[in-house]
Amino acid sequence: MYSDIVMDHFTHPRNTGVIEDADGIGEVGNPVCGDMMTFYIKVKDNRLEDVKFQTFGCVAAIAVSSMVSQMAKGKDLEEAKKITNKQVAETLGGLPPNKLHCSNLGAEALTLAIKSYQEKSGTTSKAGAA
Repeated sequence: MYSDIVMDHFTHPRNTGVIEDADGIGEVGNPVCGDMMTFYIKVKDNRLEDVKFQTFGCVAAIAVSSMVSQMAKGKDLEEAKKITNKQVAETLGGLPPNKLHCSNLGAEALTLAIKSYQEKSGTTSKAGAA
């Protein structure tokens, strides 16, 4: 059902935890499936110096959170905001159709954390403004 990559990120998730003095926090949830994700970011020189997450959810939700955190770490903010649910699912070796919504949650939580940082720091770009 799940790829080896998904199972690896589920059993050995990367970047779990909380950044106590996070520069930005993004939280999303899906009340239908019960998945909840919180992303924490630390920004230095417009780059994601650190990315951590806490996820309550299924195998796919945890694997997606782990992969998104790995894909985003070290990227500049605009580049990180362009991570798509499709890229996440493909990098994980695919997800079952009924679990694709999890890849949406991961990318969305990261984008919300970046927006949170940009709003607090007053660096919201025109392209990223809501």
